[in-house]
Formats: sequence, structure tokens, C-alpha cells
Amino acid sequence: MSRYELKLPRMGESVAEATITKWLKEVGDIIELDDSIVEIATDKVDSEVPSEVEGVLLERLFIENDVVKVGEILAIIEIGGDDILVESESIAIPPEVDKIPVIEIEKSVEETIQQGSVQIEKTGESGKFYSPLVRNIAQKEGVSMEELESISGTGNEGRVTKDDIIKYLENRKNQPIITRNVSTPKVESSQVTKVPISISGEDEVIEMTRMGKMISNHMMHSIQTSAHVQSFIEVDVTNIVTWRNKVKDQFIAREGEKLTFTPVFMQAVALALKAFPLINISTDGETVIKKKNINLGMATALGNGNLIVPVIKNADQLNLVGMAKAVNSLAIKARNNDLSPGDIQDGTYTVTNVGGFGSVMGTPIINQPQVGILALGTIRKVPAVIETTEGDFIGIRQKMFLSHSFDHRVVNGAMGGLFIKHIKDYLEAWNLNASF
Repeated sequence: MSRYELKLPRMGESVAEATITKWLKEVGDIIELDDSIVEIATDKVDSEVPSEVEGVLLERLFIENDVVKVGEILAIIEIGGDDILVESESIAIPPEVDKIPVIEIEKSVEETIQQGSVQIEKTGESGKFYSPLVRNIAQKEGVSMEELESISGTGNEGRVTKDDIIKYLENRKNQPIITRNVSTPKVESSQVTKVPISISGEDEVIEMTRMGKMISNHMMHSIQTSAHVQSFIEVDVTNIVTWRNKVKDQFIAREGEKLTFTPVFMQAVALALKAFPLINISTDGETVIKKKNINLGMATALGNGNLIVPVIKNADQLNLVGMAKAVNSLAIKARNNDLSPGDIQDGTYTVTNVGGFGSVMGTPIINQPQVGILALGTIRKVPAVIETTEGDFIGIRQKMFLSHSFDHRVVNGAMGGLFIKHIKDYLEAWNLNASF
């Protein structure tokens, strides 16, 4: 008999790892061609890994909630033939670390705990997830949970990898060892005592969803990484509102698509990024990566209260009709949970519509590793001063606020302000007779 290695497939340039959420097959199960073996989660999208062979599931090398790197072996499938090891031809990336069987890891960890060492949890108080391999190394080397939390991880969203903890151990002699006195309450780094939460019998305890935990960790990582600064500007969109009301029926009759305000705003943002390319960037430590393509993330609320950010690729190359079709298509796919990993990858700037919930403005958190995000406030009828050649008048105008959060490490206040002024000028100059 021969064996086939089922590996985590490549799912895009920016996806380096995935979390195992559920095994769909048990050891000993018969596997048919294209059978789904395991469910995985990459950032915010769930997908399944199918089998390219027929056989019997011989071994599962990870457990649920483990984080696996692209190219690592997920499972071994026994197939007919000579006693040889068959590798998946679709995966060219070799595993970065030697795999240690999960059972051995768990056994080692359990033995270490029984010997009286401090237990290493799967998830620390910072929200970081620690893989079985990292926890096993920490147990064997006597690394406390506080030490593990202090290690700066290079993995996805700051996660500690095998190389990170090995590097830490090599330099450990020159670092102070952090220990916890079990008889003394732990004090947070901010010197603020954590107040215990009182729960009565009438309270309902609800566990955060997996997506909720991932969003939470992603947002906290962004706050700790970027120097968030906000800039606000008010925009008169009366011409756009009037124009849309005039053409929306013609648009749906000709294109079969609804015309919302979102495509207009997305087009304005794409053109602004083209005019200010140093906002269409990413940071990598002390290095700035200037992006060639303008890929707009479109924050979309889901029915379960979570948020997902599908990406409009090469947004600056789309006309208004193309932008409307892209916006509508991604919104429908998001609501139906039909987004693929490719639909949420490679964003270079993000737009979120807080006005959809009636908010006048917001202070959104930057979607790492981007350096800016724009919040669209609700459109309101307000009394305003109208300047004319015959003097100033008071009239009713349709206005909204734009809120721009940007990373002050690489985007200064002048650029951040001029960027949204460019968007304002474009929107206020909208031609009432514009075609589509």
C-alpha cells in the first residue's frame, strides 16, 4: 500500500496559514475522490480541503483549533499500490518545520503539567493562540505563560511561531525571566487591576464565535501596531442624491443592477488613491511597500453581527457600471456566505459605511497591514449657507461626513487631510447630467 500526504493548499499570496475548525472524516473512514476532509478558516472565510485521491484516512496530524501553515501535511491517506509516499503535486511548498505527532505533544504537555510546572494555555490573556508545538517547547524549557505572552511573534496577527520561541530561548540568558508568584494577583502591564466580573443566575453567558475572536484579535493587533489619527470633513452631496434619484430606474432597466451611493463613493476613493499613491501602501516593520494595484476593501455587515471585508480588485480601472456590479456582487456573496479566500485578499485600502446604521461619523480601526480606512457617514438634510454671485443664502442641502483614520507613522496630517479633501472636491463637483 502507498500513502498520500494531504497538505494545506495555497490560497493566495497573503495567506500563510489557516486554522482547523472541524475534521469531516475520522481515522479509518473510506475517502472518495473530491471528498471534503477538513474545514479550515483563513482570516474570516471558511473553506474545505478536498481529497485528490481515493483511499482510507490513516492519520490526522492536527487537531481542531490548531494553526497550520501553507504546505504543511494535514493528514495521511492510505491508497492502493506499492509502499511509497505520494506527495500532492498541487503543493510545491515544503513544510517549514518538522511535524511532531499531536498525540506525542499532548502527552508530553500532560506529563510536564503533572510534574508541577505552570500550565501553558492554548490562548493567552492577550488573545494570542499558541499551537501545540509552541506550548510543548515552552513546557519543556520551563517558559512561563507570562514569558510566552511577552514574546513578539512574527506569525499571522502577531502569533508566536516555533522560530520565535527558539530565538527567544537562545537569547534568554540576557533577558530577565518573568515568573508569577501564585500567591500574588497578577498586575497588568498598564498597572490597572483587572476587576472580576460578577455573574448572577439571571445573566446569560455567551461564548464569542470563532469569527468574533479573530476580528477581536485583528483589531487589537491594529491598535497596538498603528498610530491611529482621524481627520473629518463634511461633504455636500446634493448633486449626487439628485442625480441618482433621476437615473436609478434607467440604471436598473439597462444594467439589471441597483444603483446605490456606494459605487460613486468607491470610485471617488479609487481616484484619490491614484492621486495620493503614498496612502495606497503597506508597512513591514520599518519598510514601506508601495502597492501597484488599487484594491478597495468594502466592509460588509453580516446577518450574525460580524463583519467581513471583500475586496474590489483594480478599482481604479472600473467605470461606474463596473463598480456597481462589483459592489453588488460582493455584497450578495458576503450575505450568502459564498465568498472565496480570493475575494478577501490583497486589499490595499478599506472603506466602511457607518451611515448605513444611521451614524453621522465614526473612527474606524485600520485594517492591517494597510495604513488607512475611510468611514462614510449617513446622508442628512441640513440647513446650509449657499454661496452665490448674488450673495449668501440659507437652503436645504444633502450633506455627509467622511472620517479618515490613517497611520501617523507613515502618513502625516497634511497628506491625510488632503486625501479626503480630494474626495470631497470630486463628489461636490458631480455633474447632474452625468451619464453612466
